[in-house]
Amino acid sequence: MKVAVVGATGLVGTKMLQVLAERNFPVTELLPVASERSVGKEVSFKGKKFKVVSMTDAIAAKPAVALFSAGGSTSLEWAPKFAEAGITVIDNSSAWRMDPTKKLVVPEVNAHVLGKDDKIIANPNCSTIQMVVALQPLHKKYNISRIVVSTYQSVTGTGKKAVDQLMGERSKALQQANGEYPMAYKYPIDLNVIPQIDVFLDNGYTKEEMKMVNETKKIMGDDSIRVTSTTVRIPVMGGHSESVNVEFTKDYELNEVKQLLASAPGVVVVDDPANQQYPMPMDAHEKDEVFVGRLRRDETQPNTLNMWIVSDNLRKGAATNAVQIAEYLMSKGLLN
Repeated sequence: MKVAVVGATGLVGTKMLQVLAERNFPVTELLPVASERSVGKEVSFKGKKFKVVSMTDAIAAKPAVALFSAGGSTSLEWAPKFAEAGITVIDNSSAWRMDPTKKLVVPEVNAHVLGKDDKIIANPNCSTIQMVVALQPLHKKYNISRIVVSTYQSVTGTGKKAVDQLMGERSKALQQANGEYPMAYKYPIDLNVIPQIDVFLDNGYTKEEMKMVNETKKIMGDDSIRVTSTTVRIPVMGGHSESVNVEFTKDYELNEVKQLLASAPGVVVVDDPANQQYPMPMDAHEKDEVFVGRLRRDETQPNTLNMWIVSDNLRKGAATNAVQIAEYLMSKGLLN
């Protein structure tokens, strides 16, 4: 299968190439695509070098699928052009997520909504993906009425500039060698916590917080779920963590919750407080699963559960989810 990766030189694009190789996606021809200034550069895939091509050359080559991770404005301009050429686009930006004509997909939750006519498919926000993977089996059983989520998000979610800022602040030797390090954030991130991800909206929430509110309802197919969110950037290199308080309409047994999660696709339960076992970003790094622990009853109100959810934001939160969508489409004969 001929596959294009748009934004192939970025953090997520590089991870997409890695995940395609690891999962042995049947790539017969790879088309790495990046900005005009990157055309002609080389990227590695399965031990071979491939030259970066332009958008127009990629469309002319007619790949079956194009994995996009090149930013919202690029997706708005180019995804329709790929789609018009009959190419299925799986887009990692926020451009199409809340478009009512586009599907927003996490395969473990709602892959069934996809059909042959879906030529632009939206990959959800990283923090939303890991949360809904963990919550879907519980929603089916107990019916979620309200979610309160606070996130602890890695600098890799911002991109390479943020990684460079963190490492620059952390390493005086690096500062001396390279001079000024870039500032992806207004404030230092090392030894700090920044309670802002994306821009503030009129309601006082950030765009990232409202993404979690709106995307959760769309993916889970239930507008009655009330969601409130606080998203926070922390000085961690890989992996987002979330503290989630979830209220159900039905009561639950904690042991049954653990069994449901343990048998859910893509979920690993790490919940042994007696031995100080719980999910941490360092354990989720370079893994595709969503890790869940600190499961305990909220003692302040009925039918309410506290949980801690961790996942690698560049993998399941972005690249792996996109590749899994492509795998599903292929398995159902929905790719040309």
